[in-house]
Amino acid sequence: MTYKAGIVGYRGYSGAELVRILEHHPAVQPVLLDHRTEDGGRPPIRHASHPVRLHCGPEAIKNEGLAVVFLATPPEVSMELAPVMLGAGALVVDLSGAFRLGTPENYMAWYKETHTQPALLAEAVYGLPEFRRDGIPGARLLSNPGCYPTAANLAIAPLIQAGVVDRAAGIVCDAKSGTSGAGRKPSLKTSFCEVTENFSAYSILRHRHVPEVLMVSGIEDREFSFTAQLLPVHRGILETIYCRTVGVESAEDLLAVYEKRYAGEPFIRLYEPGHVPDLRAVARTNFCDIGVTFDAASGRAVVVAAIDNLVKGAAGQAIQNMNLMLGFPETEGLL
Repeated sequence: MTYKAGIVGYRGYSGAELVRILEHHPAVQPVLLDHRTEDGGRPPIRHASHPVRLHCGPEAIKNEGLAVVFLATPPEVSMELAPVMLGAGALVVDLSGAFRLGTPENYMAWYKETHTQPALLAEAVYGLPEFRRDGIPGARLLSNPGCYPTAANLAIAPLIQAGVVDRAAGIVCDAKSGTSGAGRKPSLKTSFCEVTENFSAYSILRHRHVPEVLMVSGIEDREFSFTAQLLPVHRGILETIYCRTVGVESAEDLLAVYEKRYAGEPFIRLYEPGHVPDLRAVARTNFCDIGVTFDAASGRAVVVAAIDNLVKGAAGQAIQNMNLMLGFPETEGLL
């Protein structure tokens, strides 16, 4: 049986990545959904095939029999469309931050906007499969994690759960992303002349992805220092995480924590002690690669995690979640 999946925001980078991956999914056919006229006359991103293209509305959802709709849209658009898509009988996977933070108060604190769908916000399931897998099958509304928190939580949470981090010493996450993480909408900050041969930090101490790390890893804001930085590359996220440890004697001890926690996880790859991943290793894949370096004299650990921000950080993880929601093997279309 072939299912149909609608994609709103298919002109953007994450939406185009959804189409690219779904074109190779053996059981799901992508359908392009137009929500509004594209400003500025920019042409849509071309795709290898020519999926069906429809106006985004409840009639199209019902008539086309869409099983799931991906919202690769800004948060305010996701809040507008999610109840419409759900009302038309489709499951919804939202790639924005609209439904990640659980309460309207949290949303206001970090996004500085009023949440217009508090009931759906309370219902939404946070879709980091490696830590929230049991809640994903049966969910109607799935909130796909942010790109930075995906890498950060996959690196930090196992160590916190194992009790091997000296939390009083704090955790520092130095996170770097390619410019596609800012989306396709033109801006001065992400224009070629601003980005090329340059390197800059932004949203220091108040990045809206921070609460997702606190929520999943179970740490306090005062324990966690996060800085996002813009790399002059198209795609990829590399996070270097610094902490001091408790009861750890070697890098092998730390890797044993990860090996135990991620046994059987299809999209986690661990490196030998002292070796760390780079962006090229994960480009266009749904993997999160993790490497550890440790200094026994000081108890300092450095963990490096790398993902593709458009795949494991967005579209790939969204499809991983869709597979779980529809009962497919989790890796379907992703390996």
